[in-house]
Amino acid sequence: MRKKAVDQYLEKARKLNKERVERLQSRMRPKLARRAEDKKLTELEALAIQLELEDEELEGWREQRRKLNEKLEAKKAKVGKDDKKAEK
Repeated sequence: MRKKAVDQYLEKARKLNKERVERLQSRMRPKLARRAEDKKLTELEALAIQLELEDEELEGWREQRRKLNEKLEAKKAKVGKDDKKAEK
């Protein structure tokens, strides 16, 4: 887990409204929330780290989804070729 928040995410965290802050806090990992409660991190730093973690997770999910879609497309293409062969 990150020890320090990146400036880009600190800026994003500053711009969050109260509702978005609450939603982000509700998804915050227990260890990160505890660090904020123990004053090892400011609330803003904890929010920034959570934003960064979520962005990384989203990017990982997108990559996995892209790979899955490629496999599905390859499978569809193969099935289409097999169907054409069966027709002949």
